[in-house]
Amino acid sequence: MKNRFDLLIFDWDGTLVDSIDWIVHCIQQAAERYGCPIPQPQATKDIIGLSIENAILRLFPDVDGTIRQQVAAHYGQTFFSKQISRDDLFPGVHEMLLGLKQRGYRLAVATGKKSSGLAQAMAATGLADLFCTTRCSDQTASKPDPLMIDEIVAELGIDKQRTLMVGDSAHDLQMALNAKVSAIGVTCGAHSQATLQQYNPLLCLNYPTDLLNII
Repeated sequence: MKNRFDLLIFDWDGTLVDSIDWIVHCIQQAAERYGCPIPQPQATKDIIGLSIENAILRLFPDVDGTIRQQVAAHYGQTFFSKQISRDDLFPGVHEMLLGLKQRGYRLAVATGKKSSGLAQAMAATGLADLFCTTRCSDQTASKPDPLMIDEIVAELGIDKQRTLMVGDSAHDLQMALNAKVSAIGVTCGAHSQATLQQYNPLLCLNYPTDLLNII
């Protein structure tokens, strides 16, 4: 797999940042606050990667729209009440990204986060200068629509055959399939290897830093 790719697109939560358990907690707390059924942890993990609007709709399809908006807002308030730092990255992620950039790879992020949230998180973790571009759920279509990848590839002028998506959820890998780009799954986040394998990734790795042994 050496020299096969020029562009590496990473998901954020659960792929670069160890944030899945915190997301689950924040969603469950928001559901309890507004009297919604409290979803089980895996059910909550299953919606991570979608835009927050799509995620809340999928979790609470029978709940009034106004209540869903309140749940989403409360989730955001709770999530950002915790200040993240570089320590919240999976071990070795900063060094990995820096090394990949120095080797000439173009790096990008495709995430279900809103752009303001991603900007805040990138600044807090010190990763902002390592990425060429990003796409968030409030800028384009939510995963698993391929538009995030399509727009990144078009902006950077990279061939799709030279593009790799790295993500921890079924939504990431389905998006890659829809965009017709290669993908690698990581099992440190939302979904297990058994789930990720259903989307035909090139490989499933334990952590994103395992990429360094491959590309």
